[in-house]
Amino acid sequence: MKVKVKLFAVAKQRAGCDSIEVELPAPATIHHLRSALIQQYPPLADIVPHARFALSSEYAADSAAVSPDSEIAIIPPVSGG
Repeated sequence: MKVKVKLFAVAKQRAGCDSIEVELPAPATIHHLRSALIQQYPPLADIVPHARFALSSEYAADSAAVSPDSEIAIIPPVSGG
């Protein structure tokens, strides 16, 4: 199945776009999505392990189920000083 993932901040910069499509097995979880992102989008590989994911505007655990119609966003870690 394909899912659309919205990108923000450094993830958006590295991918060069504000959203991407990711191919996942069905059924899938956020954990599967993390693995697929690392394989399918290498520029995001160092961000994904530390990023948070949101499903329908709420933070989601790695065990959360993902479906083709899920509203998914990756929120990269932020740094500041």
